[in-house]
Amino acid sequence: MEKWPIGVFASVDAGLGVRWEVIRDLKVPTIQLHAPHVESRIPAKASELRRQLESMDVTLTAVFGGFEGESYADIPTVERTIGLVPKATRAERLEEMKQIADFAHALSCDTVALHLGFVPEDASDPKYGEIVDVTRELCDYCGDRDQFLHLETGQETAEGLLQFISKVERNNLKVNFDPANMILYGTGEPIPALKAVGKHVRSVHCKDATWSDQPGKTWGAEVPLGQGAVDIRKYLQTLDEIGYRGPLTIEREIPQDPERQLQEIGAAVELLRNLKAELA
Repeated sequence: MEKWPIGVFASVDAGLGVRWEVIRDLKVPTIQLHAPHVESRIPAKASELRRQLESMDVTLTAVFGGFEGESYADIPTVERTIGLVPKATRAERLEEMKQIADFAHALSCDTVALHLGFVPEDASDPKYGEIVDVTRELCDYCGDRDQFLHLETGQETAEGLLQFISKVERNNLKVNFDPANMILYGTGEPIPALKAVGKHVRSVHCKDATWSDQPGKTWGAEVPLGQGAVDIRKYLQTLDEIGYRGPLTIEREIPQDPERQLQEIGAAVELLRNLKAELA
């Protein structure tokens, strides 16, 4: 695969990510896929998707899990509802992630990813060990299928993420680095964070954002790529410095306005192509 192939975050039926026809319109060579609804996670659907991707000459690089009952309404709601951290839904969601790993395997995709949730910074917190254990179990399940598990950044500091990875002790646990999430959640400057976790980064998002006036308490704002605080040129330069050669996956979550989404993702593709020509 060429260095830094451009991609988009896409969806079949789950609502997050661009519609299937947008992939054709943008002519990008890679996608990450938001896992479809459970009734679509069947062998026949996997075969259909594989044929579609082959006909479009598009490579699937990761399947992202998500769960019923998750909400990104505000940061406290994220803390209560997202990922494998909430204890009430943890066992059920673990089983669902295993199903998603099976679906990804049927698609010949070696990467499963998710927002794990708000892991406590303090390793002595009673919840910490439980979250380490459930992550180990999921890593082992993916490992049995020759898959990696990627944790998306944002809900923890770089130092907290490094500590967590070291506690889990699984070689197939990697990072999907999203620079905008560091800003949106107020968990740290994205470029120093990328340098800190760089050896674990195996996939990335290209997304931009502006800081909240109360970082960590209220949301920042997602904005079109190149119009926020990430510094996309510096971001790509840093990816080059850490030796990252994988896909640059654009994420722009405004499904309520598909026309604007297509326009802004199209502009992001052009921006990345221009920067690649200069830097790659």
